Amino acid sequence: MPYNCRHCGGTYCGDHRLPENHSCSGLENWNDPKGVFDSGFDDNVNSGGSTSRASGLMDKLPIDTGPGGPLAYFRGNATYTFLALMWLTFFCQIVVGRVFGPELMQTLFVLRPYYPQYVWTWVTSIFAHGGFMHIVGNSIVIFFFGPLVERYVGSRKFAILFLASGVLAGLGQIGIQIIQTPTVMPFTPGVVGASGAALAILGVLTVLNPGLKVYLYFILPVPIWLLTAGYAFISVAFLSTGGGGGIAHMAHLVGLLIGLGYGEYVKRNRNVSAPNQLQFGGGGPGGPGGPGGPGGRRRF
Repeated sequence: MPYNCRHCGGTYCGDHRLPENHSCSGLENWNDPKGVFDSGFDDNVNSGGSTSRASGLMDKLPIDTGPGGPLAYFRGNATYTFLALMWLTFFCQIVVGRVFGPELMQTLFVLRPYYPQYVWTWVTSIFAHGGFMHIVGNSIVIFFFGPLVERYVGSRKFAILFLASGVLAGLGQIGIQIIQTPTVMPFTPGVVGASGAALAILGVLTVLNPGLKVYLYFILPVPIWLLTAGYAFISVAFLSTGGGGGIAHMAHLVGLLIGLGYGEYVKRNRNVSAPNQLQFGGGGPGGPGGPGGPGGRRRF
């Protein structure tokens, strides 16, 4: 299984995964208390004592970003960084909604077809969610599947996949709403949730190892291709009938197609393998395929 070095961002086999076994450029900072290892988001780690762009930015933060600091756990772990951002955004949603009202909360966090020019919501809507069970369901998918994809492609490419699929999934959803709705109004439901990104992750793994066993709800073993096919069938069925029940099926489908396409690209250009078994709790209520969110927002 390939391993991604969180110090230099490179990918190595099991025999060379340790920094000292692949001449890791981050070793020169090992004994430096102020040394900052590359997080994996920047592939341009320079040798000879120079500092990478990522390190320079991290140095400017008013907290300890070095090895052993409070942010050390997130280095090379884009999956957990995104999970933390999801929960932080969810908390901010609650605070803003209760203190300033639902309109400001939606302006900041909900991608709405009436306000597509609010470009910040293209990103914030990925991390925002429509309820507690919604974010729990998406967190389960990302927590179990995200590290596998991140390990294969590296943290930087994983971050791009996550954000790009999330943005395009959200835009795809409001696009189909604009087409299906004769007159889009300010109160037309918007979109929140990370299911587009989660299903992109699912799509990548489906291509890399379609026989990967997933323990749905920790009980029922099913191959990952069947889980993927189920999501695709449900999304297409609801889109063809013009329904959805408050679920952003177009966002699901767009994210899944992006993941399948990127997975095929990775498979053709890199020799990767995947585990044969993985426990997974399923989407559940509010996760991918879960019920729609209240308050005029579609969950995805």
